[in-house]
Amino acid sequence: MPTTDLDTELSTERTHLESSRAALRRMRDRAQALFSTGDKVAGDSYTAEQLGRHMARRVKELADDPDTPLFFGRLDIDEEDAAYHIGRRHVTDDAGEPMVLDWRAPLSRSFYRASVRDPQGISTRRRFGFVKGELTSFEDEHLDRGEELGTSSRILTAEIERPRVGPMRDIVATIQPEQDELVRADLADSICVQGAPGTGKTAVGLHRAAYLLYLHRERLRKSKVLIVGPNTAFLSYISAVLPTLGEVEVLQSTVDELVGRAPVKAGDPLAATALKHDVRMAEALHRMLWDRVSKPTEPIMVSDGSYRWRIDVEPLRRIVDEARREGLPYSVGRERVRARVVGLLQRQSEYRTGNSPSDPWLRRMSRIAPVTEFLDAAWPAVTPESLVVALLTEPELAGDVFTEEEREAIRWVKPPKTVKSARFSVADLLLLDEAAGLLERETSFGHVVVDEAQDLSPMQARAIARRSEHGSITLLGDLAQGTAPWATTDWRDILAHLGKPEAAVVPLTIGFRVPEAVVALANRLLPALGVNVPEAVSLRRDGDLSVIAVPDPDDLDARTLTEVTAALTHEGSVAVIAADTAVDRLRAHLDAAGLAHSTPDQVDDPARITVVPATLVKGLEYDHVIVHEPTDIVDAEPKGLNRLYVVLTRAVTRLSVLHSKPLPEALSLA
Repeated sequence: MPTTDLDTELSTERTHLESSRAALRRMRDRAQALFSTGDKVAGDSYTAEQLGRHMARRVKELADDPDTPLFFGRLDIDEEDAAYHIGRRHVTDDAGEPMVLDWRAPLSRSFYRASVRDPQGISTRRRFGFVKGELTSFEDEHLDRGEELGTSSRILTAEIERPRVGPMRDIVATIQPEQDELVRADLADSICVQGAPGTGKTAVGLHRAAYLLYLHRERLRKSKVLIVGPNTAFLSYISAVLPTLGEVEVLQSTVDELVGRAPVKAGDPLAATALKHDVRMAEALHRMLWDRVSKPTEPIMVSDGSYRWRIDVEPLRRIVDEARREGLPYSVGRERVRARVVGLLQRQSEYRTGNSPSDPWLRRMSRIAPVTEFLDAAWPAVTPESLVVALLTEPELAGDVFTEEEREAIRWVKPPKTVKSARFSVADLLLLDEAAGLLERETSFGHVVVDEAQDLSPMQARAIARRSEHGSITLLGDLAQGTAPWATTDWRDILAHLGKPEAAVVPLTIGFRVPEAVVALANRLLPALGVNVPEAVSLRRDGDLSVIAVPDPDDLDARTLTEVTAALTHEGSVAVIAADTAVDRLRAHLDAAGLAHSTPDQVDDPARITVVPATLVKGLEYDHVIVHEPTDIVDAEPKGLNRLYVVLTRAVTRLSVLHSKPLPEALSLA
């Protein structure tokens, strides 16, 4: 395109951007005005409250970040002689005509899927380059002329490799066809994404949530979407992605927060913790609970003024047996038995008196002593806390579920005097949640996204399964990055515990974020990790890798500070990742050197430097990563090599590995 035409076209696109931003402001102003006057136009208080909530949400959804471009692409369709700008949200002019199409709209799919082989009616696909929200360039692919850039697109590459400081960004401008296929999967489909480092699996999960909310707005607004992450640092890191896409009502939680029905006041030895994450705990609780149900041995005699009602043993046994066969949650079954017993009393009363008993009479019969005594004997009332306390006080009550050694591992040395005085550990919360699920049904979300899922224990998976019983899931993870003692080595195992054994397992192996040199180094560890996953392949050739041996261990911290200072001369974020025991010392060195630094969960106005314990780095990304003494990271835990694999693959531009001890044998460069 001649320079003058290029300038004219660029000016036209900038004008459209300004007009789109103005239109978005007017959309937000209208929503704000309706929010402010909603109580006056609504017919009643309930309608006013509902309208107020809707408009408050709408105002948030229409927020505009001047540093984030409203659109990132354009599609020209010859047959319609029309052009459509593709962006993060739908923007219309005052007449309701689209100025920017939401990236999730059906037509927008062609922006990600159209190719020379299958142009889908698209003559030209245009990508825009931006700097802090200002449109600076564009790049055209004339599909009708056989022109297709693919991953060699300069603008696409620049967006993927753009330096980052702070929370994770969306990837709507760079979604690849294989990612788009997963993002747009049907709501009914549960999928498991086995993603190598840098393949965008986390982004795929978040964007799928945004897509499903767009397509099934009202349904998912009622049943909700839940994002489950490994820790609060990770959730802080991803927290800005969905709001950027206009989705402000998605719930985020760790598993511990999901099951946190009691305060944590105790700890567990490693052996007890591992056993409490074992699926056999579910069997033990189930046995102990249902063993409490017994066959009635005495009839019920109820006095009612001048009448006496009797229910014999056989009808009572039938009621209990039928309720058990129905497979109801325990507490629901107990109330079903109560209702059926009262029903028998009601029929006797109707037969004798010829009148239907009143509601107060029915309520009195349900609470009368002979009925409650029968219930307490045949189907006793139980709380989650009492059931777990019983298991941890007398684990032999679970029968042969555990060995004698295992019983002693979980047995409380000093049992609590009462259930209320019991002191529960973090792992006990899973048992309480399992027990609660046996008693009552948990509310099911419409869709659940689980990230870093390879580290889910069977009991954690069951907790999530109870919350997705009637919905679908997107499972994200990498078997090679499993660091928990119970980390799975086969996705089918964890999918079975999640209640989604039919879910498709889809691999993502092509990396767009982690440079080739870094991936090659990390791949050296794969044979030693005990998992069957394909090696990651990176399309990036621009990264920098330095492995620096420091002969004197006393110089290692100082050499680390030198590397941090050098990293600051480049753009982007800098992370110092070390064994947890070295973190405080390294932070003190940075303080002494006057170098501002952040913690991993500091999202608002973070410093460029972050010091990250190796155990908290999973799922995070930094432009320049400085790994401090890899051998200490490996030696700190049983799955230390897996942890090191995670640590090495956090770098998206440069990686420096500093060591004074010999590198782990699996990482040897010889």
